[in-house]
Amino acid sequence: MALFLAGAMMASLPVPAPRILLYYFHYERCNKTCANVEKASRDAVMTLYPVKVKRAEFVFKSYNLDEKEGAAMAAKYQVKGKTLILIIDDKRADLTRMAFKHADKHPEKIAEELKLAVENLLK
Repeated sequence: MALFLAGAMMASLPVPAPRILLYYFHYERCNKTCANVEKASRDAVMTLYPVKVKRAEFVFKSYNLDEKEGAAMAAKYQVKGKTLILIIDDKRADLTRMAFKHADKHPEKIAEELKLAVENLLK
């Protein structure tokens, strides 16, 4: 009977939401576009997913590739240079090209594309 109750209790526990990671890798020497990619990406996450950010279900982190931590994370995710990647569980989306294309003149596009990428990876 105890096993049945334990099983029933386990079945009623909520399934944890996937943790969503958006990582931006850059170098110490950064131009205007690099800075705009970081700002637009951070702003998009905070605007689109404030509750998930507050609950630590969505994390945006910027890594400097010239620093030890940034180099280690780049190796872990097989990143070779300036990169914006979205990671949900074992799925990844590379948003680098899109972000650099829109960062200076249309930063709102980064939020639109991020939202689509999140939806696609959650399927």
